[in-house]
Amino acid sequence: MDATDRAILGLLQVEGRLSNLELAERVRLTASPCLRRVRNLEEAGVITGYRAVVDPAAVGRGFQVLAYVELEGQDAETVTAFETAVMEIDDVVECLRMFGRPDYVLRVAVPDMDSYSQLCLEKLGRLPGLDKLTSQIAMKALKPGGVLPL
Repeated sequence: MDATDRAILGLLQVEGRLSNLELAERVRLTASPCLRRVRNLEEAGVITGYRAVVDPAAVGRGFQVLAYVELEGQDAETVTAFETAVMEIDDVVECLRMFGRPDYVLRVAVPDMDSYSQLCLEKLGRLPGLDKLTSQIAMKALKPGGVLPL
């Protein structure tokens, strides 16, 4: 990966809807080589997809919670059962497996506190292998999503 590839990635992280022609102009290439580079980055798995960034509050999911999960055990069966179950919960929009404690950090997006309370009682609190669940409410998102430094 050279400086031009990094420039392409930097621009696409911030403006994913740039046309190939605009992208090519900004990185000082013609359209064909630029498109070839983007396709190569996609095929190599450097670019893993494209998506729209949605304002959670605009779609009724403005109540953001970080949930910290500790499991009863670390055996493969417990971990697999937990991970399979958490993937089925749509309100969990991000799940990170951690080294040390907690075992997992979940980012949850729900409409309000009552919805989160209900989610805890009906789904999160019943996850297989769960030992401990603690939560923190996000006050403000200062750097949502983030852009990787290149």
